[in-house]
Amino acid sequence: MEMAQIEGYLKRLDDQIKQIQSMLSFQKGVLTLEEAALYSGFTKSSLYKLTSLRLIPHSKPGGKKIIFDKKLLDEWLLSNPVRRREELNSKAISSILLGKKKASNIN
Repeated sequence: MEMAQIEGYLKRLDDQIKQIQSMLSFQKGVLTLEEAALYSGFTKSSLYKLTSLRLIPHSKPGGKKIIFDKKLLDEWLLSNPVRRREELNSKAISSILLGKKKASNIN
């Protein structure tokens, strides 16, 4: 094995170890800013902005380090679901039919 191959192999191993460490950190109930960025897919800069605008739930124990409760972060991430077209169509049809039934009950 050549030195370049060994270095490439060691780099891949190092990357895999970092990925495993990141995934293990997601098992915790509390995430640091760095962990929350990896977990949520937001950049650290975006999270800083969201926390400064008080748009995302977070804590600052001691007034400095930003931490996130994973459950609250999950709730926030899932707080604005986008409905599928089929769901919207079904709801529209139901509203139309219920509206007609209500109108016929009045007459």
